[in-house]
Amino acid sequence: MILFVLAYFGGALTIVSPCILPVLPFLFARADRPFLKSGLPMLIGMALAFAVVATFASVAGGWIVAANQAGRTAALALLAVFGLTLCFPDLSARIMRPFVSLGARMSRSGEWPQHEGVISPMVLGAASGLLWAPCAGPILGLILTGAALQGANARTTVLLLVYAAGAATSIGLALLVGGRVYSAMKSSLGAGEWIRRCAGLMVLAAVVAISLGLDTGLLTNLSVGSTTAFEEKLLDKLHPERKTNAEFAAGSPAEDEVASLRAEDLAPSLEGANEWLNSPPLPLTELKGKVVLVDFWTYSCINCLRSIPYIRAWADKYRDHGLVVIGVHAPEFAFERNVDNVRKAVSTLRLSYPIAIDNGYRIWRAFENQYWPAHYFIDAEGRVRHHHFGEGDYAQSERVIQTLLAEAGNRNIPTGFASVAGAGPEAASDRNGVKSPETYIGYDRGENFVSPGGVVRNRNHAYALGEPELNSWSLTGNWTVGPEQAQSNGPDGGIVYRFHARDLHLVLGPSIEGAAIRFRITIDGKAPGADHGMDSDADGYGVVTAQRLYQLVRGADANRDRTFEIRFLDPGVQAYAFTFG
Repeated sequence: MILFVLAYFGGALTIVSPCILPVLPFLFARADRPFLKSGLPMLIGMALAFAVVATFASVAGGWIVAANQAGRTAALALLAVFGLTLCFPDLSARIMRPFVSLGARMSRSGEWPQHEGVISPMVLGAASGLLWAPCAGPILGLILTGAALQGANARTTVLLLVYAAGAATSIGLALLVGGRVYSAMKSSLGAGEWIRRCAGLMVLAAVVAISLGLDTGLLTNLSVGSTTAFEEKLLDKLHPERKTNAEFAAGSPAEDEVASLRAEDLAPSLEGANEWLNSPPLPLTELKGKVVLVDFWTYSCINCLRSIPYIRAWADKYRDHGLVVIGVHAPEFAFERNVDNVRKAVSTLRLSYPIAIDNGYRIWRAFENQYWPAHYFIDAEGRVRHHHFGEGDYAQSERVIQTLLAEAGNRNIPTGFASVAGAGPEAASDRNGVKSPETYIGYDRGENFVSPGGVVRNRNHAYALGEPELNSWSLTGNWTVGPEQAQSNGPDGGIVYRFHARDLHLVLGPSIEGAAIRFRITIDGKAPGADHGMDSDADGYGVVTAQRLYQLVRGADANRDRTFEIRFLDPGVQAYAFTFG
């Protein structure tokens, strides 16, 4: 219930975000019409179209992207007709006869017929909904992430519909006020004809802006306010179980739970894996009598990589004493669905325990999981007795293992705690020195992008360096920014990030399998020297050969802000996300 309340408020806040600006002309062009017969049906059509399209877009593949693009093109054509008929109603009557019901009748400047139905405004609203791309703030991000992981279902659609209803509420209030202002101007100034034509010009201008991609570029800089901080406060107040990246790094608070490990209300299952590595399928029913540790992870997640040395150590230490460790690989990025990529990562990370490939998130949903990494401790009776999200609390987790093994009747259980010394990306984070958050490059979850003009979605664009501030970043050179990643289109493409941390990692990959893409990094304009990471040398050079996380900076100086720049000497790199340690 709390998430539905958050969704509604998150939607209502979109009225002060820049991403609503491109569709406002379509909605306010009819502000003079009766709200119940025109404005309300139009908002209902917009909300329904957005909820349906967003539901499938969050979980489907390339076909829905192509279908949505075709729908956007049709919507732009329809709204262009709408704008023309506002400007030239006589032209509409002569040459737009096939669109009488969808064009002239929707926008005739004369007195509005009392018997007009709701279909016309709903069609206009649906067209606006196809073009509306809300700014992905924390609340919408939470909804879409849940949709992607839990699949297309009624709850996902209702959440998105509630979000759209919140937006429709705030827009509806603005429409009611705008309608009164319009009527007052029309009666006092006698300017109804010119107001109608100005509205038509605004509609046509919005169609052109969206067609050229200006709705995600230039208009980003026209924001009248940012709702991110307010949304974060709402989430903290109303959704306290949500964990931030900082809390993931710190792990759950240490509690004296080991002595009373009560069974959790879960019905775990390992059914539904796409494939198993290192083992044949292992149903939990065949593991009765064993203590099972289930580790949800994905191979480019830095928090997962830093916890893996402990999982690996426990698997080795307690293998002969009744513990079975099972890794469940649930992908975050599309390339992590490639089983060959996972297989290579398993080999590189020296993981010998069974790995379930959960590309469909069926095991993820069976455990009602929400996080990477997540550790579930299952007793010899098949009950979940403990869980831990994120990094940290390794001593407590090992005590849980020892307790459950003893309960199962195992003898001579090793005592003490595993000694772990992670290297490279597996090394523990410098928690006190990290002041930079995980940052996504794709436009779905990207934030703090400062290249002039903002992001231009899904098309080649030449980017320039923006004003660097802490945790802001820019692209330089020609890139195509997609929902999940950005791809360089020529040599000398670069990324600049102002960060504060000891370690800097970047998830990268070649766009063509087997390609080798050379790069060079600098820190504050100089070669990194001793501060280079495992995947760069002292002069800053390195090569991208596979889709994975690259450690580029491992510095001794984590007490000040520094400017990182990576320049790719070859085209075709794909950049996904920054992480820090």
